[in-house]
Amino acid sequence: MITLPNPNKIALLTDSTADLTPAMRAGKPIYVVPLKIRCADGEFSDGVDIFAPDIYTRLRRGELPRTSLPEGGAVSDTFAKIRADGYEKVIAVMLSSGLSGTYNMVRIQAEQQKELEVAVFDSKSGALGLGITILQLWEEIQDGAGWEELVERRAPFLIANTFPFFSVDTLEYLYKGGRIGKVTAMAGSLLQIKPIITFAGDGQLQSTAKVRGRRQLLDKFVELVGICAQGRSGRYNIAVANGGAPEQMALLREKMCAAFPGYVHCWEGALDATLSVYIGDGVVGAGIQFID
Repeated sequence: MITLPNPNKIALLTDSTADLTPAMRAGKPIYVVPLKIRCADGEFSDGVDIFAPDIYTRLRRGELPRTSLPEGGAVSDTFAKIRADGYEKVIAVMLSSGLSGTYNMVRIQAEQQKELEVAVFDSKSGALGLGITILQLWEEIQDGAGWEELVERRAPFLIANTFPFFSVDTLEYLYKGGRIGKVTAMAGSLLQIKPIITFAGDGQLQSTAKVRGRRQLLDKFVELVGICAQGRSGRYNIAVANGGAPEQMALLREKMCAAFPGYVHCWEGALDATLSVYIGDGVVGAGIQFID
């Protein structure tokens, strides 16, 4: 049981694409359902027995793993675990339905729960954006926010006001995974174009900017986050993440903290194995989340 303030006995549920490390979840009622990854030598659970560095190794030797939904039994077992741990209510925020059927799977299983009150949300996001939404909801639970406030106002507000961006070091895996065409991938490689990707309103991935080479990339992140912040005067969190590029993430964190010094939290994340299947390593990301 959690000993931190949580009088309403609310747990949080997400999936492995939230990029929340065990250290980030420690001491918090955050439960994670792993997506599945099919490889040449078997099927694995993201964040349980396969991790992003494992995917990088497989990609480099020419293997192309495939991703799939969590096992239905894993979802029901997680709900059972939450109830056994003494929680009565669950806020579930899942990977964008524009990319995966995970949200619908959890929503259907939530409707079958008789001993838990469950509210399930489509994050319209993933990775960095999904993870910091969960972390901020936990902050608000500790501050005493009630169930109705959280599910009717706060969760929808945070989902609509969280803006993640991430780079792709190579277009090769997006092409191999069927996400882009061959001509686009070849042109990007020849020109050393580094696309910056975000989530559209429907939760699909979309390219929001392109830079040539690494040198311009970090400044572009700061610029994009600054555009999101224009005209906003409330509190906010910032965040950075990486997939196999910790040194670049550290530089990006410095730039973000200097450019947006009024943040409440500056969170860091590490990309999951599922997303890594499609974008490889050498990835950095940044985002901003408006609290009010």
